[in-house]
Amino acid sequence: MLFSLLQLTGGLILSLGWIPQIAKIIKTRSVADLSLNAYLLMLLGIGLMEAYAINLAAGGIGFAFLITNTLSLAVVLTVVGLIFRYR
Repeated sequence: MLFSLLQLTGGLILSLGWIPQIAKIIKTRSVADLSLNAYLLMLLGIGLMEAYAINLAAGGIGFAFLITNTLSLAVVLTVVGLIFRYR
């Protein structure tokens, strides 16, 4: 239980850490200094981990991992979408 709580807390902090980047992109409407390739690789990695998280959750474990990984996937997908929008 303790480690699930630690994972959930850490995952939320990591996921919410992208919010300032998203806010800055929306405010400035500039993505000139962002690397699309880097964000696409992150998206691929998180997507692969999402498949693993779904498998764990289907087995009755890893719900904290599924929640935080899904949030990370959504946030990075948002950044990639903003890069395409403002390029």
